[in-house]
Formats: sequence, structure tokens, C-alpha cells
Amino acid sequence: MSTSKTNTPQGAPGNMIQQAVGVFNTCSQRNTQMRHLTGSMPQVGAAVAAAGGKQSKTTMPIVQAQNLTKNKGDEITFHLDNPIGGYPIMGSDYAEGKGIGMSYSEDKLRINQARFPIDMGNTMTTFRTPYDQRRMARPKAQKLMNQYMDQSILVHLSGARGFQDHKIEWSVPLASHQDVGKVMVNRVKAPTKNRHLVAGGGRVAELKANAGELTIATTDTLSMDVLDSVRQWSDSIPLPPPPVEFDNDQAATDSPIRVFLASPAQYSAFATDPAFRSFQANAHARARLAKDHPLFLGDAGLWNGILILKNPKAIRFYAGDEIKYCAAYDSEVESSCVVPASFTDKFAVDRGLLLGGQALAMAFGASEHSGIPFFWSEEKGDHGDKMEMLIGAIWGASKIRFAVDHGDHTEFTDHGVTVLDTAVSIMKPRG
Repeated sequence: MSTSKTNTPQGAPGNMIQQAVGVFNTCSQRNTQMRHLTGSMPQVGAAVAAAGGKQSKTTMPIVQAQNLTKNKGDEITFHLDNPIGGYPIMGSDYAEGKGIGMSYSEDKLRINQARFPIDMGNTMTTFRTPYDQRRMARPKAQKLMNQYMDQSILVHLSGARGFQDHKIEWSVPLASHQDVGKVMVNRVKAPTKNRHLVAGGGRVAELKANAGELTIATTDTLSMDVLDSVRQWSDSIPLPPPPVEFDNDQAATDSPIRVFLASPAQYSAFATDPAFRSFQANAHARARLAKDHPLFLGDAGLWNGILILKNPKAIRFYAGDEIKYCAAYDSEVESSCVVPASFTDKFAVDRGLLLGGQALAMAFGASEHSGIPFFWSEEKGDHGDKMEMLIGAIWGASKIRFAVDHGDHTEFTDHGVTVLDTAVSIMKPRG
């Protein structure tokens, strides 16, 4: 194995910008679920360029905006066009003064810098190891940043962090951690009342609590019947999550689909159904119509207009753990209940996600170090004996929420994401 070192001097400005561009491109093209749930970025037109940024397509769950005029810590205000409804004025009936009002919701998405430093050791480290410390450190730093961004997106979409806590696997701390607010950048919003479903008796219904405990049994797992009920629910409610439109999907109009992210335990239970192989075949067939989009080709099944994907991370609640929810349609005030004690250490509640278009907004800002969202640096310390490298990004994410005027009442509505809590059997207790 070669132990040769790069000839580029440590800390060279050109090298740092080169590295920053490299990690930005790597992040933008990373082969992960959350990246594939983001639409492609359009070519920058004159109008967009004048505004100092650009935005990905809004028919995918994650809408990405790049605003390279902002500095770290800035708030980006975005306006959401609320849906409206009404009846036509017919014939010669007087129409003046009867115009249907338009309303807009305003939300602020905060961006901030996130940094991961990597200790590359000291002078003696280079003598004691056969590995190039700089070459080994870069992919580790990149992996940490990718992991942090993907997990932050998952937590925002879920409206909860859950209680799995393996530091080697999680870059987002538990809700009880003193720095969770800083790490998440924007507030984690519990699901709105009309977007929070719980499995029960082979069907789904909005969350209910009894004596402070979530109404759910250990047998209320993810099944074909439950997914059929999810589809029936989405077809029957006003303003369901909009369908997802993948790039170049020839069947997007005639056969619209939504995406369901199942936890590994939810997916495994569903995959035991004898008909699951046909669901996988359905997904592969649809992939050909969607130009072999990667989401269709992994752990995926297609059933009743829902693309079921295995989410690599579980948003999990154990017996006695708190679940936050909104108790009223017209309020964002959060209440809480707990997973039933009857779940003991054999069962838990996992959260699945039904995704449509515009579920989450994600924004990047420009780093003062590189002029792009990512930056890279190397620093020597202790008179040149110690060495650290650092990867950083200026970004933020937030779930998209409408205050929808239904005429006689207003409902706060998570636009493109609905959560589904089900029971799962667990192999080992918390820890």
C-alpha cells in the first residue's frame, strides 16, 4: 500500500475551495433516499438569477432552494399560496364584489452553519500508521455531513426524533439533548391533527389517546389492509397530499403515486405477505416508465398507487416514551401521550411517512469561505504538531405547513407529509 502524500500544501486557499466544490457536488449527488426525494435543479433563468437563487421542482417531497446571497444564521422567508375553493357565478347573476379571496401563509426557514471537525493526529501519528490520514479523513467527514443532513430531513418530516440513540449511527441527538434546537436549526413540528394516523384493527384513523396513553395494540402492525386504508383515507379527505412526479415519469398523470417510507421493522413485517413479490415486480415495471429512477429499484414495492420504500432509520417510540401530537385542527399547540406500558420491551411504535409533493423546504446559503454552501478547511496547531480538518455547510430545513381556510373553519395542515404510527415487534430492548 502506498503511503505517498498529496503535494498540495496544507491550508492553500485554492485547495480549500477545490475541496469545498468537491464535497458540495458529492453531497448533491449522494446516493441516498433523501437525495432521491429531491427534485432536480432547473437551469438558472434570468428572473431566478436576478433573485439570487434557484429552486427545485415542487412536485417532489423535498423542495430545495439555493440562495447564495445569504450569510450564516439568516432567515429566509417563503410565502405559501393557500388553496381556495368556491362556486361559480352563473348566467347574468351579479358577480361584482363576490370575488373569492386569496390568502397566503408566511413561514421563516432559518439557515445556519453545521461543522464536523476531524482530528488527524500529530506528527508521530504519521510514523505509527501506514495510512494517509488526510485521505482517510475526508470521506469520514463527508459521511458525517451527509448523515446529519439526511437524518435532519427525516426528523423534520416525522415531526419527532424518536428514542433510538446509537451515537455511532445518529448525528441528530434526542429531543432531551441540550443542543437539539441548534442541531435541527428550525423547530421540529409535531404532525397536525389531520395528518397524524394510527393503525388499528387493520385500518387507520386519526390519533386518539386514552388516560394519557396512545390508543394502539401490539397487533396493529403495517399490513396490506392498513395501506389500503391509507389510500382510501387519502382519496376521501379534502386536499390530500399531492402526488409525486418523478423526472420523465411517463405515467405521472395517468397513474399518480405517493411515496411511503416504512421503518425497517414495518417494511419487514409487510414483506412477509405472500403477494409482496408482485409488489416488487410492480415497482420495477413502473421504474421503466420513470427512466429507472433509483427509488423504484431498491427495497421497494408498489401497491395501490403507493410506492413503499424501506427507510434505513426508524423513528421509534418505546413503552412509556412521549409522543407529541396536535389535539385540535385549528391549533398548532402540541399535546402529548405515551406508548402503552403493555408494549413492555417486546414491542414499540414506529412511524411511517406518506409523502407527496412539497412536504419539506430545504435551503442552502453561501459560505463566506467558499462562496458556495459547503466549505472545507485544514488547521495546524501546537506549533505544527497537530492537524485537524473540517467540513461545513450553510443550510436549513423545515416542514411545509398551511393554514387552510375551509370556509367555516381553518385547519393547520402539513402539506405533503402524513405520518402513520404502527406497532412493531422488536428484537432487543432500548439501548
